[in-house]
Amino acid sequence: MLNAAAPALEFDHTLRSVVLGTGAIGAVSGALGSFAYLRRQSLVGDVVAHSSLLGIVGAFLLGYLLTGTGSRSLWVLVPGAVAAGVAALLLSRAVTSRTRLSEDAGLGVMLALFFGGGVLLLRWAQRHQPVIPGHTGLDAYLFGSAAALTTTDLWMISSVGLAALFVMLLLWRRLEVYTFDPLFAHSLGIPVRRLEAVLRVLLVTGVVVGIHAVGVVLMIALLATPASAARQWTRHLGTMVALSSLFGAVSAALGTVISARYAHLPAGPVIVLVATAVFLVSLACAPRRGLLSRMRRRVRSVEVAGA
Repeated sequence: MLNAAAPALEFDHTLRSVVLGTGAIGAVSGALGSFAYLRRQSLVGDVVAHSSLLGIVGAFLLGYLLTGTGSRSLWVLVPGAVAAGVAALLLSRAVTSRTRLSEDAGLGVMLALFFGGGVLLLRWAQRHQPVIPGHTGLDAYLFGSAAALTTTDLWMISSVGLAALFVMLLLWRRLEVYTFDPLFAHSLGIPVRRLEAVLRVLLVTGVVVGIHAVGVVLMIALLATPASAARQWTRHLGTMVALSSLFGAVSAALGTVISARYAHLPAGPVIVLVATAVFLVSLACAPRRGLLSRMRRRVRSVEVAGA
């Protein structure tokens, strides 16, 4: 959480960096989360988020073994998180293809295995503090620590996020067809399996760039909630992705500012609560799918029937 003891909030360099960083995380996660929502693969994001803890702690310990000092730089930890997320998805597919387990069950097994292994490895590192220095702060990845974002982290998040969005835009037409009709995409000669692999890598990227700020436990909310809110307002994929990215960026930035204004509020949970509020407003007020709009249509139909 950010320290802001003064009544008036001052946007100093640190706060600007944190707000820009969390805003970028929300924008990237919101855009990529739209495909997970439409493909009904939100559980994939949850598995990746929880599995990344094992990769984060593993990358830290590997750096310690190689250099004698563990690094908590995102440039070191995020590749470990990506490796763990991809490994969890690959193992899940291997298990479900060779057994009678359903895809959801396979993902659930990998979530428990990788997250449990990450927590176990984290506790082991904490117990060996005199031998393994520098691990303090790794437990913040459970629930996030937006205040710890630095300018270097901001550049890293922006670079990885822009690369993921560029790939998404580059493959936009294929992703659009595949998202709504995989069989039709296959009939057009689109390499469906490769596209599915690329899409999952993009989802892994959308998750791991935000785990430092939001945490592995809450990251799934930032991936799914903006997309769920955006879906209430439109039926077009392009508009949905843009709205989801906007909702994610606004929720993350506003949640960070609220956390900075009230020093006892952690940023990660506040960001999730703001995103949930955006979803509830969308669920109630969207012009076609909103609850209020549906109630008005029902009232009108009853009036017409009774006339």
